[in-house]
Amino acid sequence: MAIDVPAGELLLLAAALLGAGLVTGFLSGLLGIGGGGILVPVLYETFGAVGVDPSIRMHLALGTSLAVIVPTSIRSFLLHRAKGGVDMSVLMRLAPYMIAGVVAGSAFAGYVSSDGLKWVWVIFGTALASKLALGRDDWRLGDALPKPPAVEIYGLLVGFVSVLMSIAGASFIVAYLTLYNRPLLQAVSTSAGLGPIVSIPGVLGFMVVGWGDPLAPTFSLGYVNLLGAALIIPASLVAAPTGVGLAHGLPKRKLEIAFAVFLFVIAMRFLASLLM
Repeated sequence: MAIDVPAGELLLLAAALLGAGLVTGFLSGLLGIGGGGILVPVLYETFGAVGVDPSIRMHLALGTSLAVIVPTSIRSFLLHRAKGGVDMSVLMRLAPYMIAGVVAGSAFAGYVSSDGLKWVWVIFGTALASKLALGRDDWRLGDALPKPPAVEIYGLLVGFVSVLMSIAGASFIVAYLTLYNRPLLQAVSTSAGLGPIVSIPGVLGFMVVGWGDPLAPTFSLGYVNLLGAALIIPASLVAAPTGVGLAHGLPKRKLEIAFAVFLFVIAMRFLASLLM
């Protein structure tokens, strides 16, 4: 599908994508998140503005967002590891099960309508927003992580849901680790390492399930738009170190509230489009 949009409008769209990249990189470093909460709605609206068919618009936004999360999350993880905050034992315990969940979620995405993917965002986006807004750092379920298979099953479910929302799964993992008495900074740092685990197999999955779709716009591999990713990735990589630096010395409660409000607004935006 060719894109036919006036040059001035394309420049505005490019500026929006660059801005989204900066915010994504910053939040990836600060909160250990991959940035899909920012990128998916921005990409969805951008693809709509350039005339991408509604039936694949959500798929394309999710796949392209995952492509951006790959380098951003790798950089964020390496920076957090350099500061000694990553618990590799937890990371290795979760990794294989999250990968399995991502593979299953990617395959499932190929059979789900654009509206179905919006419903996933509405339900789990609202849940995440509620946790960020209402959760307290002193909430605890226990002093240590549960024995197998509880953590492993949770990792499987997080991988499945995360790829359908195009998020790195960090928000789910940070919440889980802190509920079992892990320090917030360690939870954020460790969750940053899960970004590549979700995004790499996820982006490959969206390429495969969308391969050859005639509705995909120019410069796309399956449901991954390379042009959109190319605009966002450099900005996100530049901004990630700033977020990491702040994460190791800044109270994040106000930012968590702001991000919760953002997630809730986007979830309601998708809900409105489903009901209208």
